Amino acid sequence: MHTVRPYAILGSGGDNEGRFCTCSIEGARSADMVQLHVKRGDESQFLIDTTVDVSLDTLIHQVSAIYNGILKVDRICSEIQELAEHGITLPPNMQGLLDDQIVDLKLRDEWQDKCVPSGGAEFKKDELGRRNGFAPNGRMKEVLKKTVEEAKSLVSKKQAAARVCVTMEMVKEALDQLRGAVMIVYPMGLPPHDPIRMEFENQEDLSGTQASLQVIPEQEAQLWWAAKELQRGKKLQDYVGKNEKTKIVVKIQKKGQGAPARESVVSADEQKQMMMHYYRRQEELKKLDEADDDSHLQSEWSDRQALKRQFQGLANIKWGPSGSIKKATLTLDRMLPLRPTAPCAPVC
Repeated sequence: MHTVRPYAILGSGGDNEGRFCTCSIEGARSADMVQLHVKRGDESQFLIDTTVDVSLDTLIHQVSAIYNGILKVDRICSEIQELAEHGITLPPNMQGLLDDQIVDLKLRDEWQDKCVPSGGAEFKKDELGRRNGFAPNGRMKEVLKKTVEEAKSLVSKKQAAARVCVTMEMVKEALDQLRGAVMIVYPMGLPPHDPIRMEFENQEDLSGTQASLQVIPEQEAQLWWAAKELQRGKKLQDYVGKNEKTKIVVKIQKKGQGAPARESVVSADEQKQMMMHYYRRQEELKKLDEADDDSHLQSEWSDRQALKRQFQGLANIKWGPSGSIKKATLTLDRMLPLRPTAPCAPVC
């Protein structure tokens, strides 16, 4: 059963404050809750429910745990897709080497015979030289890809647009789904140096990677709202009041990066719609200007006196450089009546 409640939308300041909207809340949210729309920069991340009485230390811990958990799910999904295409990861001392170099150095992957996918392997060489190329067969590959899609959809950023709150339980469920799929395809497990296994065991090393810039440790996490940092040691109600029917947009930031930019008054979609409207209006005005063009009035076919001048023999008269009139076709004498002439007198 769905109930409808008005929510006060408090943005990051400016004209967004004080607006109200009506949203549908599922029966699971029977109690009044504060809803936080978490963003990183201008990019939406997820929604989370809480209360105004929650301490900010607890809230920051919850938000950062969900945020980092979603990043972990994305990293594992990316690696599982590579696992489905090219098999397990090579040992670090063999990665990036050519086949001739591996033979010359007499290197051997001892995990190749131990970590065999269920149903046998299909060889597909990894051009990057990170994986051994012995990929799962088509059926097992489909299991991995389908599980990746389900895990991604569970913690997708589209959940915020659908007004679905993401919890830590949903993040753990996505991780369990991925772990189960890997165990089905590789019942003997993965090598200890494989990034998927390291992610599951929380031993991943992200130093020197782009992913390390996205992760925000819980001790360094900060929440900002309305250009104010939500200070640890206080409660949420110290900033937003005691109204439980509140929705606020908070931005998660790493300590030392300063205050994030204020929330835009107009969203990106609204800005696109406005630009499309103004463009269409501009095109309509251009067409109206073309329709009001009166240059055709200077054409010969639009001259109302053309027929009259034609009968009077003044149709093709042009003014010469000396100011005298030149007749092109008809002369004035043709339009004058013929005068009778007097008979000639006889010559004597």
